[in-house]
Amino acid sequence: MVGGQVIVGRLKGVERPPLAPLIPTETGTALLIDCGANVDARPSHLVQFAKMGSVYMESVMKVKNPRVAIVNIGAEEDKGNALVKETFPLLKNCPDINFIGSIEARDIPAGYADVVVCEAFVGNVILKLYEGVGGTLIKKVKAGMMTSLRSKIGALLVKPALKETLKAFDLEQYGGAPLLGLNGLVVKTHGSSKAIEIKNSVLQCVTFKEQKINDKIKEKITLDDE
Repeated sequence: MVGGQVIVGRLKGVERPPLAPLIPTETGTALLIDCGANVDARPSHLVQFAKMGSVYMESVMKVKNPRVAIVNIGAEEDKGNALVKETFPLLKNCPDINFIGSIEARDIPAGYADVVVCEAFVGNVILKLYEGVGGTLIKKVKAGMMTSLRSKIGALLVKPALKETLKAFDLEQYGGAPLLGLNGLVVKTHGSSKAIEIKNSVLQCVTFKEQKINDKIKEKITLDDE
């Protein structure tokens, strides 16, 4: 991440580039931003994360007027730590994002928001929990289908639908996490990534370039600064 910033640099006006992976939800996917690049974020950083995330979801994922929420310990506006309390009114009064308020971690998988905003420590915990639960769920389901002859027969009947459902929890299919706000294309993957994740990361870069995400982010940030 540091190398990406040093080599390609940041777009004009961008304070901190965030890592923004896609995560599965009940209704499709959501963008988790930031999940590891900025542990000590300021309110202004989170506002820019929300704007960059909205551009990404609208241009790449074709989500119209994406819903933006900030991760919190409750739905009330006065809940949360100092960072969340200071950021909330800034997001609420931001005219060019569709801010819907706070979101609790339990509601993220339900798909209540399209852009989930948080600082890197919180985002990384959410992402790693997703990875762990997803892997455990797949293993438990597969083991459960092999416990008896009846379960094996049932598994054959539901295999196509079950395979498609469990696929949503395999984060490798989404590729790596783009580092948004840079003057170039940077996608971070795990050192242990398999071929499918590398392939999808490359395809993600192609879409990123075709949709001119950097130009759109630069335009939005520049307009906001004027």
